[in-house]
Amino acid sequence: MNVLRFSDLCNQGRASGQRVFIRADLNVPQDDAGNITEDTRIRASVPCIEMALKANAAVMVTSHLGRPTEGEFKPEDSLAPVAKRLSELLGRDVPLLRDWVGGVDVKPGQVVLLENCRVNKGEKKNNPELAQKMAALCDIFVHDAFGTAHRAEASTYGIAQYAKIACAGPLLAAEIDAITQALANPKRPLVAIVAGSKVSTKLTILKALASKVDQLIVGGGIANTFLLAAGLPIGKSLAEADLVGEARAVIEAMKARGAQVPIPTDVVTAKTFAADAVATVKAAADVAPDDLILDIGPDTAARLARQLMSAGTIVWNGPVGVFEFDAFAHGTETIARAIAQSPAFSIAGGGDTLAAIAKYGIEKDVGYISTGGGAFLEILEGKTLPAFEILTRRAAEGNR
Repeated sequence: MNVLRFSDLCNQGRASGQRVFIRADLNVPQDDAGNITEDTRIRASVPCIEMALKANAAVMVTSHLGRPTEGEFKPEDSLAPVAKRLSELLGRDVPLLRDWVGGVDVKPGQVVLLENCRVNKGEKKNNPELAQKMAALCDIFVHDAFGTAHRAEASTYGIAQYAKIACAGPLLAAEIDAITQALANPKRPLVAIVAGSKVSTKLTILKALASKVDQLIVGGGIANTFLLAAGLPIGKSLAEADLVGEARAVIEAMKARGAQVPIPTDVVTAKTFAADAVATVKAAADVAPDDLILDIGPDTAARLARQLMSAGTIVWNGPVGVFEFDAFAHGTETIARAIAQSPAFSIAGGGDTLAAIAKYGIEKDVGYISTGGGAFLEILEGKTLPAFEILTRRAAEGNR
């Protein structure tokens, strides 16, 4: 994927003295008192900002936060807590500016944070007039928010159309490189793990991957639907009986090209969905009518772990069991540790996946951890993200 990279502009000295507008993803969780509870996204934005400051650019940074009503600024929508945390991380004061669309006063070597961009009328619908005003604020637009790359909004897409130069920041560039390595030019065997509660929410992903991967490991409620498709009992487990035909089609599509959807041979069941429920390991064929399948069994987990150890590339989206309950976390932990130990290049994404990675402390052992939820899923579906499309187009045009 050919896009202009901000790092190249900085290395060439082309950012010095220039007005640089960075679209970051600073949409962090907060408690009821407005305190930031998890700051990964803010920390991830720092390298791009420091790169711009080191290049002696006049730096403007903005992001959305929460779901504000356009045109109606409320205190709870403010990026003030983000400005405070960003100041701490950068070791300098980061002023927060409101009503910035009409003009921003910032000098080379300075950085300002522009208030919640989704408060601006026309942001979500990519209003051309708003996008042109944003583009007029800068000489260089830097998209560094992969979490918003699947949305064509004024601050993510429109500004990239109209800015003199539009490029990818280091975070977005790293996502592009990891996705290209995992899906466009993967080392084989390519193994994908797709898990979640419903086949329906990930059906397009399963279909898209069925034509690319060598093994498609399914887990969670999705696996239950595949167990049904294989003619196995699932008791009263979460499943989508009306999509058994779709699951069977994925299995057949994989089989037709010599690929596999490994069906669990054993499972962990309980009579109730609760943290203190008694966990029972059973052969997949022996699930009782009143059983709930809450995890893959140890034999299945061990078999899948062996397959992951011999993979060339691993794409991971979703825990394979109810890992929040310790009695039903063994499958996910086994898979997570196998990914960590595998020599394969691995890319992982999705909120529950990141929670599992954090729970088992394997952050440093995963090749690349994606910062985007919806954007990561759309990539797996085979979609072209708006951010990638516009940055590729601008690069091809020479950023005229």
